[in-house]
Formats: sequence, C-alpha cells, structure tokens
Amino acid sequence: MISGAGTHRLVHIELDEGSLASLSPEQDDERKVAILDLLKSNCFEPEGGESGAYSLKLSTADNRLVLDIAGPNFERRLLLSMSPLRGVIKDYFMLCDSYYSAIRNATTPGKVEALDMGRRGVHDEAAGILRERLQGKVDMDEETARRLFTLVCALRWRG
Repeated sequence: MISGAGTHRLVHIELDEGSLASLSPEQDDERKVAILDLLKSNCFEPEGGESGAYSLKLSTADNRLVLDIAGPNFERRLLLSMSPLRGVIKDYFMLCDSYYSAIRNATTPGKVEALDMGRRGVHDEAAGILRERLQGKVDMDEETARRLFTLVCALRWRG
C-alpha cells in the first residue's frame, strides 16, 4: 500500500526516443498532458525505495515494457510483458480514433460523449491492469496508473 503520499513521487519522466511510435497530433497532445499532469501530481513508490523523488524512463524492448527507475540510493529496471495489455491498447486506440473523428466531423454531442465514456472506461481498465502487473514492484494510485498508461500507448508496440 502507498505510504506517505507526497514522499514517493516522480519528478522526472523520459520516453525513449527510439521507442516512440508515430502519433497523431491528438495522441501527441495527450502524451504531453499526461507528462505534465504526472509531474504535477503523482504517487509512485517502488518496492525497496527510500522516501524521495524518482526518475522514470519508459521504453520498449523485445515486446516488453521497460521501466528504468532511479531515486535516492535506488536504481531498478523492471521488464513487463505487453501481452496482458494488447487487447486493451487496441480497443483504446480504436475508441480514440472514433472519438477524434466524431469531434472533427461535428457528430452529435451525445455520440461524442458516449465515445468519450467508452474511452475512459477502457483507460480505467488498462490502468488497473498496469497496477496489477506492477503489484509488489511499484505501488501507485489510480491517477498515476492512468497517466502512465497514456505514456505506454505513446511507445512503439509491436504485437
């Protein structure tokens, strides 16, 4: 469980340039906002880490998500299979494409709202999977997991 909110937090986030996928302007904006929101407010507690500020570098290698975490007297590399996230990432991208298309084509507000609700639901599901996959390695709150999932989607993912 997360102990001492505010004492374990991310202060630097980097996405590996070689792992970044080609993003639409909307997806790139979401990535930038996720980083800004994460740096403004997050709860991130690596197992065995001392109280303090952490840096996180996200990348991909061999169809795995790589989290390089560094903090006071602490360094750890975590490798996570992307397999459990494949379906939810695909659904999320499909809903995002439909959502942005509906906005561009001035679709009815009800349809845009329904697509946004679906997108948020899939985003919540993915954040839960991410938290579950990191259980025992990194504790984080739901909002931090949601924003990290947005960044995971920005990475090149081959599946």
